Amino acid sequence: MQVEAVHVRADLRSNGLGTAMMDWAAEGRRNGAELVQLTSNAKRDSAHRFYQRLGFEASHIGFKRALPPLAER
Repeated sequence: MQVEAVHVRADLRSNGLGTAMMDWAAEGRRNGAELVQLTSNAKRDSAHRFYQRLGFEASHIGFKRALPPLAER
């Protein structure tokens, strides 16, 4: 199962919303999911601590590259 774009508005953090969202996502197990995978911006240290508290382990290093715009035709 892939989880993407998880964000809780700054003024609503530390109220259990992130945990509730991730608990809800884990319901994918009932539909056959055996693994939950997510990506997180390398700069989001507090988000990484949150995911680790939920039992996630850092396992990959990601890369991205902006592509130049297509030339007008």
